[in-house]
Amino acid sequence: QVQLVESGGGLVQAGGSLRLSCTASGSIFNINAMGWYRQAPGKQRELVATVTTGGNSDYANSVKGRFTISRDNAERTVYLQMNSLKPEDTAVYHCNANIEAWGDRSRDYWGQGTQVIVSS
Repeated sequence: QVQLVESGGGLVQAGGSLRLSCTASGSIFNINAMGWYRQAPGKQRELVATVTTGGNSDYANSVKGRFTISRDNAERTVYLQMNSLKPEDTAVYHCNANIEAWGDRSRDYWGQGTQVIVSS
């Protein structure tokens, strides 16, 4: 059984910072790309950032220059450093990872989500 567990969300004032973490656990053979998505109330889930095993990253235009995604392959953890937060960043942030479990093909797994609220 593979699980993704997120932490680090919370309430912050505009201009502040938060760091999200997501750790994968279970019977894992290999982890491919990892990333963060977010879903604001009444909106569809959207991509925030992704990072490959080799560290290549990609960002949504709305967060470029403010957010930084990174990963620790040994710890099976992906991070999202969020700086200069804006009220429009308020959302539930979900971790995503493409994981090959032992005896299974690669598939996408999702964390339960962590709430980020940015007050103006």
